[in-house]
Amino acid sequence: MHIKKATYLISSPSFEKCPASDKAEYAFIGRSNVGKSSLINMLCNNDKLAKTSNSPGKTQMINHFEIASVLKAGEFNETKWYLVDLPGYGFAKISQSSRRRWEQMIENYLRKRENLTNVFVLIDSRHTPQKLDLDFIQKLALWQIPFTLVFTKSDKEKQSVVSKNIKLFLEKLRTTQQFLPQHFITSSVKKTGRTKILDLINEMNIDSKAGRSL
Repeated sequence: MHIKKATYLISSPSFEKCPASDKAEYAFIGRSNVGKSSLINMLCNNDKLAKTSNSPGKTQMINHFEIASVLKAGEFNETKWYLVDLPGYGFAKISQSSRRRWEQMIENYLRKRENLTNVFVLIDSRHTPQKLDLDFIQKLALWQIPFTLVFTKSDKEKQSVVSKNIKLFLEKLRTTQQFLPQHFITSSVKKTGRTKILDLINEMNIDSKAGRSL
């Protein structure tokens, strides 16, 4: 897949305020400071698309980007789809009441957004399995929402450590999941995993179009 254009559309305080659900939609979420904005910018080949910050919790609304893509550079038959940057979960410095509203906003979006095709759950590959990540994945499975794991920041730790952490994480998942989800290992700096993730989105776009034409 080749990204022709990526455009910021809107930041919504609730799923009811999101754009019309007329395109396949892919949401990205993870713990605060997992490298979500950097990954989105890397996938779209635009360093200024999603705002990056060293302070966790800066993303506080549902951010929609419209993506125009083609199978190969130079082609004209565009496919348009939504990429969604969701607020992170974890240690953002907000009040309990704000946190509850935040969590409810995310849950409503995930469970009620009709065109949500897949959720990419970002996991920091530098760390051993974290309860927050495992609990969130358990919720997605309970809600029967399709998801894919993306292990981030693989360039910031020794490969032996990254491999060990990913193996431990998948082993933890096996204790609660009948089937393991697909996973990718990424580095926003080295652009590792970019082609594989975009290829998966392209496949899902094709499946989504086929489903709508039936």
